[in-house]
Amino acid sequence: MSNSSSLTEFLLLAFADTWELQLLHFSLFLGIYLAALLGNGLIITAVACDHHLHTPMYFFLLNLSLLDLGTISTTVPKSVANSLWNTRAISYLGCAAQVFLFFFLLGGEYSLLTVMAYDRYVAICKPLHYGTIMGSRACVRMAAAAWASGFLNALLHTGNTFSIPLCKGNVVDQFFCEIPQILKLSCADSYLREVGLSVVSLCLAFGCFIFIVLSYVQIFTAVLRIPSEQGRHKAFSMCLPHLAVVSLFVSTAFFAYLKPPSLSSPALDLVVAVLYAVLPPAVNPLIYSMRNKELKDALRKTKGWI
Repeated sequence: MSNSSSLTEFLLLAFADTWELQLLHFSLFLGIYLAALLGNGLIITAVACDHHLHTPMYFFLLNLSLLDLGTISTTVPKSVANSLWNTRAISYLGCAAQVFLFFFLLGGEYSLLTVMAYDRYVAICKPLHYGTIMGSRACVRMAAAAWASGFLNALLHTGNTFSIPLCKGNVVDQFFCEIPQILKLSCADSYLREVGLSVVSLCLAFGCFIFIVLSYVQIFTAVLRIPSEQGRHKAFSMCLPHLAVVSLFVSTAFFAYLKPPSLSSPALDLVVAVLYAVLPPAVNPLIYSMRNKELKDALRKTKGWI
């Protein structure tokens, strides 16, 4: 395959050479995917059906669950199907669609996590103005802006990546179409546009990260001033799940896209990709429901209806 115009498909990373190990990969990824579907599906149903959860915090959590479902559904089913049918192929258009959807949903999730940090900041640091600042219209606009930012980010990166000439074969060293792995197939120096665009995106992402950190500095300062232990416990139970989700997401995604080439290896790239693309959608429902009594009660009701 001499250039991108002659490419009709890409070959994704094969997890194993033997059928037994492929079956293990199929079972493991299928189990994670079903857990993500169940957990996020229950949260979406609980928030939608329980009027006690019709608040800004749970509205944003519902959007996060939708984004998580979309993210894991973009990458895992194709990998599972390839293992089952003993193939590595993904069509050129399928790969482009996967890159677009993955960046759209991942970018939207990061923007939404930033919005959720602001929601927690207003709830704890400005409780008297919470109803005014976080009205229903404002929440809808913030969520829409998060989705729109992910869409724009995906459009720019996908269009730019697939306009670059590819002259180093069609083997992608990842279980899904990931931009850094596709860029490795590009001709010398032709990937610099995408690198420049990535730098701009990373600067914006870093700005969001600084905003989240500053929000939590203010939040923890305010929480430590709460005189009652019960009040502090309630405030921490509202914030710690979000902080845990942000930490997992940011640390793994930033490492995946910022690690130096000297650290890159197929095994490490695979582990990091699983940590930022597959694991969060499965564990986020557990993190958010673990210390949340309201959500636990709503989930019990949902299980009763089912």
